Amino acid sequence: MTAAAQELEIARACPYSPNAQHIAFQQQGRPVKVTLATLGPGAPVWAVSNHADIRTMLNDARFSADRQQQGFPFQVDGQPGNFRRTMISMDGAEHREVRRSVTGEFTLKRMKALQPRIQQIVDDCIDTMLAGPKPADLVSALALPVPSLVICEQLGVPYEGHDFFQSRSHMLLLRGASAEERLRALDELIDFLGDLITEKEAEPTDDLLGRQIVKLREAGTYCHQDLARMAFLLLVAGHETTANMISLGTMALLDRPADADALRADPSKLPVAVEELLRYFTIAEFIPTRVATEDVELGGSLIKAGDVLVALCNVANRDPSVFPDGDTLDLQRGARHQLAFGFGAHQCLGQNLARMELEIVYATLLRRIPTLRSAIPTRELPFKHDADIYGIHAFPVTW
Repeated sequence: MTAAAQELEIARACPYSPNAQHIAFQQQGRPVKVTLATLGPGAPVWAVSNHADIRTMLNDARFSADRQQQGFPFQVDGQPGNFRRTMISMDGAEHREVRRSVTGEFTLKRMKALQPRIQQIVDDCIDTMLAGPKPADLVSALALPVPSLVICEQLGVPYEGHDFFQSRSHMLLLRGASAEERLRALDELIDFLGDLITEKEAEPTDDLLGRQIVKLREAGTYCHQDLARMAFLLLVAGHETTANMISLGTMALLDRPADADALRADPSKLPVAVEELLRYFTIAEFIPTRVATEDVELGGSLIKAGDVLVALCNVANRDPSVFPDGDTLDLQRGARHQLAFGFGAHQCLGQNLARMELEIVYATLLRRIPTLRSAIPTRELPFKHDADIYGIHAFPVTW
């Protein structure tokens, strides 16, 4: 690592644009070696910003997701095995086996069966918001409770504990949190879910966790701690990401009345619009991280065994070779190859659910509250520059 290496910038200057440094990296046409303060002073990483390079990085077995690999990013001294051994931190056959056990819970067929219940949850939240004072906070009234209620019902987690798990999830994703605070939040969430699973072991329930207990016991592969870790991953990922996309997508539609009118007039266009919104915001841009297990050439750069790579998916989703005029939000674009859900073996397991939730929320808001508007200018909204998942802390709206 040379003294001239840049520190990788994290914050977005504008909610509608990637970091300017990341744009400059992409224009260089190859991975760039930088430092990343969260890994320690002067810790070197490769910033990968081109669409094709990120797809290779996420789909090539020589780049490992295993947090037990020497040098893996975001490790903490003394960190227990809880977080390292979730499904997203496994490779190869181990990952395939664990993912396969739960894939059936997230098929398109099962998601379509959930559609009426999701619609009811959305309508109930909007009813409550409309009956309350104005302005209302769209985040606490709709964006956060909808995916939280959905994933709780799917897993079989009592929603009464939402304040607990939402606060712990927030701490885990807060960049300013200390290692001790993150570890405490992790342990408390794992313990909370472990206690719930213990109850279900005695009397399995008809929900994802209950079905997993029965299925894995019959296969002779059941492990209490493994299921608690899976539940942790699904619970956190299942509400944080979708909640932030509900807020950001609504903001974009309110900023573009003509687009909102077009979708209100023809809701069949929403699936394409949702895909474009996912591309445009790419809220989990730093989540895909890997370690090279051997020397690999990637995008014209030699990645050495043990080197760390971070995918800058936000700027990659504007790669002009894939998305012409990518800085423009075009809700008719058809962004089929966007990387908001990742790519390869580890791509988001719940993407079908997330798409359905977003389509239902946007359609229902447009239909039921056609006069919805932000109560403050967009530039004054408190954006999550301090979190690993981009979004809005609070979104005051009126109608």
